[in-house]
Amino acid sequence: MAKVHEERQRGELNEHVVKIKRCAAVVKGGRRFSFAAMVVVGDGNGKVGWGYGKANEVPPSVEKARKEAMRSMNTVPMEGSTIPHQVIGKFGAAHIVLVPASPGTGVIAGAAVRAVCEAAGIHDILTKSFGSNNAVSLVKATIEGLKQLRPRMEVERLRGVTLS
Repeated sequence: MAKVHEERQRGELNEHVVKIKRCAAVVKGGRRFSFAAMVVVGDGNGKVGWGYGKANEVPPSVEKARKEAMRSMNTVPMEGSTIPHQVIGKFGAAHIVLVPASPGTGVIAGAAVRAVCEAAGIHDILTKSFGSNNAVSLVKATIEGLKQLRPRMEVERLRGVTLS
């Protein structure tokens, strides 16, 4: 159960290794180990994605996860350095509450949620997780919450009113 937090720059993308899990299969000669990696990739400017890769060694699993994360990038609407409004993301038993914060607050979040927020380029946010504390579920719940965000202009257009 190795828990590794690693951050790398690849071109213009930030890559965060959130979790590396070791799995053992018992075979005739002993145990055969494989590894699963959870990676979050973002451009630091409103785009973020996650990937999960499995392989017999750590570097190939991280590489597979990174490629999947790059394919699953989503756009996050932002207002300055924070999010437009409060939102709740859910995945499985994990619930995450994302609250906008004033400039200078920083990212108040646990490791898994912090990786997603920093990869997306969010600099000021308050978060609270409920239910499961599984890193994989928390990353998925955070991404689900960020997908629900709507900028003010879009809400005004959909409702046909102006918000004060």
